[in-house]
Amino acid sequence: MIQPRHFLWRVDGKVGVITLNRPERKNPLTFESYAELRDLFQDLKNESAIKAIVITGAGGNFCSGGDVHEIIGPLTKMSMPELLGFTRMTGDVVKAMRHCPQPVIAAVEGVCAGAGAILAMACDLRYATASAKVAFLFVRVGLAGCDMGACAMLPRIIGQGRASDLLYTGRSMSAEEGLAWGFFNGVHDPVLETALQKAQELATGPTAAHAMTKKMLHQEWNAGIDEAIEMEAQAQAILMQNQDFRRAYEAFAAKRKPEFRGD
Repeated sequence: MIQPRHFLWRVDGKVGVITLNRPERKNPLTFESYAELRDLFQDLKNESAIKAIVITGAGGNFCSGGDVHEIIGPLTKMSMPELLGFTRMTGDVVKAMRHCPQPVIAAVEGVCAGAGAILAMACDLRYATASAKVAFLFVRVGLAGCDMGACAMLPRIIGQGRASDLLYTGRSMSAEEGLAWGFFNGVHDPVLETALQKAQELATGPTAAHAMTKKMLHQEWNAGIDEAIEMEAQAQAILMQNQDFRRAYEAFAAKRKPEFRGD
């Protein structure tokens, strides 16, 4: 597994914690941190001891997006093949987040803008402080709102009209709006403590089942109802062969709490 140099990574029991760590600039992303995030999430497919992930930012902000001087400036001088290589790499970060089996939880405070808003969007669960401001501000630099999957994913989270509002205007969505619209699962202070608690809760649950739920949530976006029902029938049948399913039954019969092991 990679050892990232451009953000912090630690493992707390069964939970991995990513901390974007450039607080003096509100934790912007660079070419290097994009690549390391992609590689880390790809590696997590093979890390069976890690059952949930939390991503947060240092210094009271989540992430201010792509670094103006280290990314946006250089992009204005690149050729089309170079630009396409970059945009595909950033999209690969979201793909890796969605395809890793662990639930990914965002702990958002302060600024959450541009690519930072995309990182939060790509998580499975999102919690925020009351001061959080989320902005998909690509239009403000002359780009479309369709960045890193935003036009596919954001409408599914908050609805087409609300997503259109944010993507066309680039305005900030408050934590209160985000909670009312379903972008945030809760508003708490301190938010990192809440996210870690939820991650630990998931990490001690039926983690094989969680991985299958995540996989189905992703795959069924593009499936018809009949196809989705068949996909879920196969998924549940697979999990019914797992030991966690047997443990849950035996614990229920014995009137005690099940101990899940993810197998």
